[in-house]
Amino acid sequence: MDSRQDELKRDLDAAVLTRKELGKEYEAEIVDSFLARLDSRLDARVEQRVSEQLDGRRRRGGGEGGGGGGPKLPIVSLALGIPLSGVAGGTGGVWGLVVCWIGIVGVNMANALSSHRPDFKRRRDDW
Repeated sequence: MDSRQDELKRDLDAAVLTRKELGKEYEAEIVDSFLARLDSRLDARVEQRVSEQLDGRRRRGGGEGGGGGGPKLPIVSLALGIPLSGVAGGTGGVWGLVVCWIGIVGVNMANALSSHRPDFKRRRDDW
């Protein structure tokens, strides 16, 4: 057992002992108190997991926009597409333009597809 489960077991044992000492007339209050503590612990765990997942996305470069480049990548690729088109068209003609824009579209498609990939990692302490 880990420390969280030990602490939860101690709280439950304390609630049961308190119920034995005070009698049935306080049973509802004792149960409500235990459930309130359990609820606050669950809320804290959920908040911790959400912040860990958000931090992981930010570290991987996802930011708030989702994909690896976020919403900036399509804008930047279009802005860079103008001078790249000039160079590609000047040196390779129409085929240079086609290759240039296939590359730009490919980068944007890869970014869009990677942002929708589900995270299937599971933790051992999930319940």
